[in-house]
Parts: sequence; structure tokens; C-alpha cells
Amino acid sequence: MRRSVLFVLVFLLLLGTAFADEAVLIDFSTLTADYPADNPQHNERTLLDYSIAAGSSFTEEEKLEMRISLAIDSWDVELASSSRNVNTISDSMVRSAPVREGADRFGGDTVMGVRVRFPTEPFNSWALIRPPFEIPAFSDTQEVDADGQLVTPQEEQGRGAKFDNYGVVKNVGVLRSVSMNVHGLNFPHGVSIVLMDENNNTQEIFMGNLQFDGWRTLEWRNPNYITEVRNREVRTMPLYPNLSPMRKLVGIRIYRDASQQGGDFITYIKDISLTFDRAVLQLERDIDDENVWGILQDREQARRDAELRRLGNIQVLRYLEQRKMHDPDAVDG
Repeated sequence: MRRSVLFVLVFLLLLGTAFADEAVLIDFSTLTADYPADNPQHNERTLLDYSIAAGSSFTEEEKLEMRISLAIDSWDVELASSSRNVNTISDSMVRSAPVREGADRFGGDTVMGVRVRFPTEPFNSWALIRPPFEIPAFSDTQEVDADGQLVTPQEEQGRGAKFDNYGVVKNVGVLRSVSMNVHGLNFPHGVSIVLMDENNNTQEIFMGNLQFDGWRTLEWRNPNYITEVRNREVRTMPLYPNLSPMRKLVGIRIYRDASQQGGDFITYIKDISLTFDRAVLQLERDIDDENVWGILQDREQARRDAELRRLGNIQVLRYLEQRKMHDPDAVDG
């Protein structure tokens, strides 16, 4: 009898943590440029084709160049409107940064290096490091075929897993904690992570300041997380397609206080991870609902097409501007 009571008590105590999960939201060491092989500029796994926005005057060869990915060097730095001028915009950028072999942490990996040039005037400012496009929550994994076209393998159709762990984590119930590995250079600036859920609601999580030297794991723990099962609100809700909880990365924001020195700021970011309660215990269901109905894909299709057209319009203009720029290596005709 005592053994049974003890088992029940232990079960109740562990129930709140038994279904917790930890997943990598994004790892920048997996976002190195690896495509095309002869001149790597993009990350093949996260490659997107924006030639949908190109006109008929472009050749097929030119349209094959109209692609973008989450490769580190493709990320943007968006400054607060009060901080934008020619110098701050041109000197704020993201670069791939290799960690030396033999380093205590992440030796041999490539991480994201961030440079922000804040104004020297004494006022508050911020900079948002964001991906080159809004990361789709549900998009099928694609591969580059022999002709250079992006195709979806049969086994990946309807799964919507292209960006899983590349900026998206699925089946997220209640967030327990968020952590990030970041390299500080004793700057007193703050850093936060901006996330979006399945209802397009954004949440900004302040991780702390960067006034330290070397690598550190910054962690935010949800102060409203309820560990006692009996104190939780217990309810059931319809599953597919209503329950598709997820979190995706909108960006990483750096805060500079007015009392702090402006000018150049440097930091390096390795990865971001989430610890959470699973929304659904069993993802492998008897019937693949999404493969049958495709509702989640359809919900995002219009939004994804609009985003690709917006992105495409910008990238096509950049493509044309790059073609018009002076090339010192070109031979004058």
C-alpha cells in the first residue's frame, strides 16, 4: 500500500516535467553558405526562389540566380528610425565568423557575427537582427535537382518541415525557458529575442546584458510557469487543424541605453534553444491529417506568396542594381 501511494506521489511530482521538451530554435553553425558548390552564397537547406516576382524580360539563367536563403551573410540589421543615417546603415551588418580550432567552446564552428554602429548622441536606440525574409512556419522541404530547380521530394510533401529547427519549433505548449549562446565583448548593451506564435502574436523576451567577455549562455525562465499540476487549468481542445502551436524567430534585438557610449558594437551568436511543454503528446498519429487535407499549408500559402512577392520585388531591384554597379575587374568594351 505504501509503495503504491509513494508511486502515485512521485508520478504527480514528475508529471509536470515528464512531457517537457528541448529543441534548438536556430543554430547559426548550420547556416553556412554551401550552394552553389563553385561559388557558395546560399544555404541549400533554407533556399527560397523569389523569381515569382520577376518579369518576363529575364532569362531562365537569370531567374536561377534569383534565390535567397537563411545563410548568415544574408541577414539584415534594422536600426531604430532615429538612428538611421548613411554611416550607421552602411556600417551595420552581419557576417559569418569562424571560431578558431581548439577553442574551449564551439571550436571550428561558424557563428553569426554582428556589427552595429549606433549614433554617438545620448539617446536610446536599438537594432534588430532579422532574417532576410519572414520564416515560413509550414513549408515543405525542397532539394535542388540536376537542372538547378527546387523540387519537393515525395516523402516530404505535406509535412511542412522545411524550417523546423531552422527558425521554427513545432508542438510548443507553454514556454519554460529560452536560452542563447552569445559571445560578449564587455558592451553594456541589452539583448532580447523576438518570437511569433501560430496566431501571429509576437513576444519579446529580454535575455540580459552583454557586459562580459567570452562565451556565456543567457537564459530566461518563464516567471508564470506553473510547476504544480493541480494548479494548472486542465482542458481539452480540438486538435487538427486548430491545434498547430509553434514558435518562430522574428529577430534578435540589441538595446543601447542613452547613458552608454555609442559607436561600433560587436557580438557573436551561436544558437537559440527553447524548453517547453509539448502541446500534443503524440505527433505520430494513425492518419497524417495534413497530408490528407493540407489545411495548414493552404492557410499559409497566400501569406507565403505575398511575402515572396514582397521579398522578390526588393531582391529583384537589388539584383538589377548590382548588375548596374561598376565592376573593376570587367574589361571595358
